[in-house]
Amino acid sequence: MRAVIQRVSQAEVIIKNEKEEIRESIKQGIVVFLGIGKQDNEKDLQWLVRKIIDLRIFSDDEGKMNYSLSDIKGEILVVSQFTLYADCSRGRRPDFTYAADPREAKELYNQFVFMLEQDKLTVKTGKFGADMLVCMHNDGPVTLILDTQIIFAGKTQR
Repeated sequence: MRAVIQRVSQAEVIIKNEKEEIRESIKQGIVVFLGIGKQDNEKDLQWLVRKIIDLRIFSDDEGKMNYSLSDIKGEILVVSQFTLYADCSRGRRPDFTYAADPREAKELYNQFVFMLEQDKLTVKTGKFGADMLVCMHNDGPVTLILDTQIIFAGKTQR
């Protein structure tokens, strides 16, 4: 799994469909762009959820990153983004061979959201597979990239 995490002071996702425009928004917290690969499984999911919740990326009174999302009672906006698995090493068109099948990815995406909600966090989402407009005020800026396949390469601790 790949996640691009951005600390935000506020964020909003706008989903346009034929009949209406759906908006979801958060205040202080993080936006998680989540990509799911063919090899991803439940262990990747559990590790990533715990890591995101516990990362100390929010500033204390001295300006040091000492607080986690849970500590500040922050909110999360989760946006599915299969393009995180784009292979751009050849040609000019991205190759999405490594992205999970949409049905499998949607199931893991929904589990990811459910697990975050179980931690008593305010979680908002985009719509899986939809075209969306994401607006955010990146705070810091603080942007982190987590990739379970790179993190676990050569390790058996999952």
